[in-house]
Amino acid sequence: MTADADVSNSQKPKHRSLKERFYQTRTQRDTIDGYLFIMPVVLGLLFFTFGPMLASLFFSLTDYPILRTPEWIGLKNYIELLTKEKYFWKSVQVTVTYAAASVLLGIVGSFILALFLNQKIKGIAFFRTAFYMPVIVPIVASAVLWGWMLNPDYGLINAILKFFGLPTSRWLADPETALPSLVLMSLWGIGGGMIIYLAGLQGIPETLYEAGKIDGANGNQLFWYITLPLMTPTIFFNVVMGLIIALQVFTESFLMTNGGPLYATYFYGLMVYDRAFQFFQMGMASAMAWVLGIVILLLTLIVFKTSSLWVFYETEVK
Repeated sequence: MTADADVSNSQKPKHRSLKERFYQTRTQRDTIDGYLFIMPVVLGLLFFTFGPMLASLFFSLTDYPILRTPEWIGLKNYIELLTKEKYFWKSVQVTVTYAAASVLLGIVGSFILALFLNQKIKGIAFFRTAFYMPVIVPIVASAVLWGWMLNPDYGLINAILKFFGLPTSRWLADPETALPSLVLMSLWGIGGGMIIYLAGLQGIPETLYEAGKIDGANGNQLFWYITLPLMTPTIFFNVVMGLIIALQVFTESFLMTNGGPLYATYFYGLMVYDRAFQFFQMGMASAMAWVLGIVILLLTLIVFKTSSLWVFYETEVK
């Protein structure tokens, strides 16, 4: 009896040891599986994001005409960019003007459109789809389409203006109207902001509107005191994203105007492209790219810091 007890007692530690070993092996296997799952993202960030960023930072401190080895020159590219580069400030002016106008009109236009399309009427899904469709059209196709529509000789827009007896314009061919024409084209994609605003509008509890109506609030008061405050987080998101995208504008000018006429649409992104692939000044182009990145970062931080003055969060009332 004692021998049997000793045998059973001797087997218990072995059983626990195997169980612990099983759980330990399973934990290690789950850990390895987790690392394998995130490995493509991590490798992608290292080799296709952080790696090129560090390389461009190094090149920005060198004289690198591509055809020969980079030569270290320190901050010379940045100094020349800010003091001697002929079209630097012109491109900054054009880009900032475009970004301010397109972001403002896009925010207001997409919000108003979302208000109209947030109605419970028959067929509203069709109109939502129709206004969102331009967003999924490739930017190159959109640029070609608008280039034809804004053609001063046989464009569709001038043809419509002539039909109604209204004055026509030279649009992209005139330095005075070229940049406003691209701003007008940017409204083609307000469907993306519209969808985000629709999600925000439909997330507002109906009970708030019912309570407002019980208190005697009219339509304008419901908008200014319920709808607009609760939509400020969504507006904040669209402002940040719109600002980042607008300051990097490139394709429209590259395909439709090539920076003209008379550098009226010479965006900063197009200038970076010219320095890199037209004049093969890769060091200068890298410096310009870092300047743009720093400016976008600073502006984004400013928007975040000032958001507490106008962005309302529901948690604030608790």
